[in-house]
Amino acid sequence: MAQIIVRNLDHDVKTKLQTRARRHGRSTEEEVREILRNVVKDDSQAKPGLGSQIAELFEGLGLNEEIPEQRGQPARPADFDS
Repeated sequence: MAQIIVRNLDHDVKTKLQTRARRHGRSTEEEVREILRNVVKDDSQAKPGLGSQIAELFEGLGLNEEIPEQRGQPARPADFDS
């Protein structure tokens, strides 16, 4: 088993972890392990980005052309004159 030492943990965070552990009926150490397991598990399940979520919302409404990627581009005001 691997070990991780967390230094400079805020006292408030430690207290909240202890409270949470008591609420779940386990040690603080086990509570932290469970939190880390859940975070890593959730992180490994790829979630669609905002663009994919928007595309899914409007799927089947007739938009058949690709929308160019705007990542990294400065925001511009909308042009409604065209």
